[in-house]
Amino acid sequence: MSDEDYCTIAGTAKPAKADGPPYAECVLCREPTEYPESYKGLTLCPVCEWQEAQRTACSG
Repeated sequence: MSDEDYCTIAGTAKPAKADGPPYAECVLCREPTEYPESYKGLTLCPVCEWQEAQRTACSG
C-alpha cells in the first residue's frame, strides 16, 4: 500500500487531466491548473496541490 493510498479519503477521485487549454484556475492562487476549465469542483495548481498535501499528510 502506497502512502497516497493510505492517505486518500475513500470515495474521492481526482479530476481527469486536461488535454490542452483552456485550463481551470487554481482556487487559491488563480494560476492555471492541469484540469479542464469545464471541471466542476475544487481545483488546485500543482504547487498548491503539493503544499496542501504537505499540510494534510498522514503522520503515522
